[in-house]
Amino acid sequence: MTARLSLYQKAEQELYKLDRSVKAKFYDFSHRFRENPHGNGLQLKALKGDSRIFSARIDDSYRALLTRTGTDETGDDSWLVIAVRHRRDVYEQLSVAINRVSGEIEFVDLSVVGESALRRAGIQLIPAEPDAATATEAAPAAGPDTQPDVEPAAPASPLLAGYSRQLLRDLGVAEPLIDLALTLTDTTDLDRLVVGAPLLSQDVLYGLAAGMSPDEVRAEITAAVASEDQIDLGDFGAALARTTVTTIDDALQKVLEEGDFQAWKVFLHPTQARLVDRDYNGPARVSGGPGTGKTIVALHRIHHLVQQLKPGQDKPILLTTFTKNLTADLRTRLTDLIGDPDLVARVEIAHIDELAHRVVSENSLSGRVKRRIDDRTALTELRDVLAELGQQGLWEAEFLIEEWEQVILGQSVATRTAYFQTRRAGRGRPLTRPERAMVWKVLDEFTARLDKKGIETWGQAAERAARYEMERATRIQTRQEYKDQVGGRDLIHRDAEASMSDLKHRYKHIIVDEAQDLRAAHWKMLRAMVAPGNNDMFIAGDTHQRVYDNHVTLGALGINVRGRSARLTLSYRTTREILARALKVMSGETYDDLDSGTDSLSGYRSVLHGPVPELSDYTTWEQELDGLASTLRAWRDELAADEDGAARDIRGLIAVAVPDRDKVSQVIYHLATKAGLGYAQLTSDGPRGDGEIHVGTMPRFKGLEYQRLVIVGASDKLVPRMDSIDRYRTEDPTRYRRELRKARSMLFVAATRARDALTITWHGDPSPFLLEPASGAPGRIPLVQRGTDSV
Repeated sequence: MTARLSLYQKAEQELYKLDRSVKAKFYDFSHRFRENPHGNGLQLKALKGDSRIFSARIDDSYRALLTRTGTDETGDDSWLVIAVRHRRDVYEQLSVAINRVSGEIEFVDLSVVGESALRRAGIQLIPAEPDAATATEAAPAAGPDTQPDVEPAAPASPLLAGYSRQLLRDLGVAEPLIDLALTLTDTTDLDRLVVGAPLLSQDVLYGLAAGMSPDEVRAEITAAVASEDQIDLGDFGAALARTTVTTIDDALQKVLEEGDFQAWKVFLHPTQARLVDRDYNGPARVSGGPGTGKTIVALHRIHHLVQQLKPGQDKPILLTTFTKNLTADLRTRLTDLIGDPDLVARVEIAHIDELAHRVVSENSLSGRVKRRIDDRTALTELRDVLAELGQQGLWEAEFLIEEWEQVILGQSVATRTAYFQTRRAGRGRPLTRPERAMVWKVLDEFTARLDKKGIETWGQAAERAARYEMERATRIQTRQEYKDQVGGRDLIHRDAEASMSDLKHRYKHIIVDEAQDLRAAHWKMLRAMVAPGNNDMFIAGDTHQRVYDNHVTLGALGINVRGRSARLTLSYRTTREILARALKVMSGETYDDLDSGTDSLSGYRSVLHGPVPELSDYTTWEQELDGLASTLRAWRDELAADEDGAARDIRGLIAVAVPDRDKVSQVIYHLATKAGLGYAQLTSDGPRGDGEIHVGTMPRFKGLEYQRLVIVGASDKLVPRMDSIDRYRTEDPTRYRRELRKARSMLFVAATRARDALTITWHGDPSPFLLEPASGAPGRIPLVQRGTDSV
């Protein structure tokens, strides 16, 4: 008698943490179980507490807990492994059921709950296989992860006072957890309860405890996972189809051995799944703070779309992003997620400027493609123009470049007359008509100079690419209109004279990550590359992480996301402690939503716990570098071996974020020559070098994730660079505020790249973004003092 065996997601997570020897025995157990579930040595038997849960022997110490999920199409029994644990941690009070809201299979384990909470609910855990030593104990201890409880001096009010059992049931909390949840009196007990709780129960309870109203929880959490099926609470076969599981095979063995960090980078939470599978009747957007899973949702969206494609060899799906070094990371993660090389090959993954360059090259005569220059080179050229015109003292080159990029190129202003009439919203410094005439003259000379030298900026290339693609889209539309006029007949003779670019759009679906940093020209180009219609564009971004001055309104660019926007508020990467520190950086700022509204981090919260970020100050930069080396060595040693003592490759797990390029060079030099630590520098093309510690400027960390991260040089005058922006305080207050907002965003981005541990250091005075208002007094005071390492 053979059986089909699947693995519940929490059981998979438990396997990640077990010794390699136990994993090997589990794979052997799986093979034997599939051959014959009732075979000798497996000792398959139902628990007394919940007869739907069976225990089976892996070895003398470990047990697999399973539940039957019916019979598959071949007539074989179907089983689901819901837990893998030591036999001493198997209790009769374990339960498995079908959630009445989501229709998914849920496993509930009360062994991780604190003893005081269990006692208040009148629950005493009974081991399924008591040892002789524990059989005589009056009250078995709770699970292995439980800390000793400290009884409060006096009874405290329940955290969820005012909420009824029926409300928790309606919101989707698992039945065995409801009475327990209503007795909880502090967040420590709540944290213990949700550790072993199903994800929906976890999110609902955290949401209510965080102050969300029942209606907000119902709309944001419960509705997102509610099943559209008629749910039969006894049909485990139907429930299995709605539950995220993994088929146990050789591929799973490889994934587990790679460790949970890689698997976590493509983990999709059930509340996000609806965004992935939904059929949109136009462009859709997902926003949310760092770690809420925007990129994961975008990658799973691609996986969903690529599976719907008809067979072929073309690349009808585009994945693009603003950050060049993020492109390689996205390719790796998408490959891990999809698995099938043939499907991955149907997706084009391109940096947005690389895409614009290709469009420009296709539309340029051979040998006439211009060389692109970076911003610093463009500023040098513009300063030379100002010198030739004798206007160095009248205009600042940085101001003119921004005017050109954001107003003239951003709005496709083609003539002097049109520039006089163009709105300059958000530019700060007003310009009179004579001043506009002078600005136009300088920039006209500037563009002529670039053209004469055969060079152009990335902004120019993006604007030209947008123009070419919009012309192409117009030709396609004209052809379709003509075809409709002639009754849909084939246009053989007409098409014979046309190029392939006149026949169809480049892509069927476009997915954009880190959308907040794209230029207006980028958006116009992308809009023209895909035909308007169902599932045409899927956009992921967070304006709180914008580190460039590319402010756009999607609706004005032909990308209407009204009614198709979703906001994620639960962070699955950043711990609650790191999030609290990062949110202080952003306090008091207002951000747009890539359209005509505003975005907020209100309600943004984490479901994870971890150590409080360490904040340390030093007298000098050299002392700060020594402290950095000490921290990195300690982290390297902690991560260098797994639980069995076997060596682990820690490349890409630890990183150092630095304010500017000069400081990056100094950090790298110190690590290599004085600390004896290997490094890899984050560049526009990804990590350069094979050292275990990644080092880069704060903007280079956009979209990346690390287990542990240090931010160094978070000092006053460096974050933000006051020597560069202080002059704007009085002469251009709008720009001054914009520069401060950019600097805040960079520090926020860097801080939220850490998953497990974050350290922030500075020398001298700390960045003003690390300070908070003094209680009852004006001004701002440090949150930490010299030598203090906690918030």
